[in-house]
This record gives sequence, structure tokens and C-alpha cells, in this order.
Amino acid sequence: MAVVDDQELFRRGLTMLLGVEDDIQVVGEAGDGVAATELAASTVPDVILMDVRMPKRSGIEACVAIKEVAPTARIIMLTVSDEEADLYDAVKNGASGYLLKDSSIDEVAQAIRVVADGQSLISPSMAIKLLDEFKQMSRSDRQQVPSPRLTDRELEVLKLVAQGLNNREIAKRLFISENTVKNHVRNILEKLQLHSRMEAVMYAVREKLLDIP
Repeated sequence: MAVVDDQELFRRGLTMLLGVEDDIQVVGEAGDGVAATELAASTVPDVILMDVRMPKRSGIEACVAIKEVAPTARIIMLTVSDEEADLYDAVKNGASGYLLKDSSIDEVAQAIRVVADGQSLISPSMAIKLLDEFKQMSRSDRQQVPSPRLTDRELEVLKLVAQGLNNREIAKRLFISENTVKNHVRNILEKLQLHSRMEAVMYAVREKLLDIP
């Protein structure tokens, strides 16, 4: 994995603490969006932990550039507040999750493991915060194009994905294999023309597939 943040002390501290974890290897650091893109191209890390606000190229812009040079890299955006207006742009441009900068090192390490395993870091409550712009952009499309039909099983899987369950947990809940779950998730994303599990959560909230207080 790689750590990208323009605050050197924060970046170095995070790198040092994560380096202690047995199953996490930090392959590089960068202090701005341009350097982050170069680092991603040369090392192709599984996960990139990246600040939203950086000089030369913002985290959002870097997210787009990194997806071009290292499409398999999963990006976790670091933010000081979950009210950041540009978190939606991070989702739209391929980020797999967000993490508050005041999270504990255990939370950061677990987030890296979750994202590396193909999951996303978003809760239904966070999805609601991101939905306003999402709804505005999709309203006209929804009037013209009917939503694609998912099978009953795909709907079950989508609801569990939106509740934050990973593939292993979904497989246990539905008494099916983990590989079958992966196939369902892939089919769901293709049918709905979504790019990530995070967007699937947003879709589920928008379509009122979840009971959220």
C-alpha cells in the first residue's frame, strides 16, 4: 500500500505505525497528487491512502489520474470531516472509501484490509449525505430509462452489500459460496452500470431498498 499526504509528520507517522502490522506493507509515500500518480504508476499498490486536499493536484484529481495508470489500485480518501462536499466526487471518480483523519491506527489498518479484500468503506448513513447531488444528476435519466430488473437473489445480495457486509458474511447469511456472491455482485454492478460497491450502496438508498431510520 501507499500513503499520500502533504503533511509530512502525519504521513511519516502513519507509515511507521502501519509498518508494524504483519499483513500490511507500505511500498511508498508521496506528498502531493502529482507524486502520488507517479508512485502509483511505478509501484501499483493494492491500496492507496490519500488526503482529499493536497497541493499541485487534489486528491480527487489524483484519484482520476491514478485510476488511469493503476486501475487495480483501491483508493481510500482521507478527510478531516465527513461533511466534505467533494466526497461525492471521490466516489464518482473511483474511490473505494473514505476515512476520517482522527481515526485510530487500528481503524486505519482494518480499513486497508477491508478495501484490499474488495469491499468498500461506506455506511448507509454516509450514503444519505452523498445522495443529494447523486439524485439531482440521475433524476432526468430515471424518468427516461426504467431501472434494470435484478433477480430476487441479486436484490438480496445488494441489500446486504448496502448494509456493509463483506462477501464472506453475505455467503454465510445466504448459505451460498463466496464465489457465487462475487458473481452476483459483478452482475449487479454490470446491470446497474455502477463502478463500485460504494455506488451500489448509494443506489440501494436512493431506491429505498434499505430501512434506514
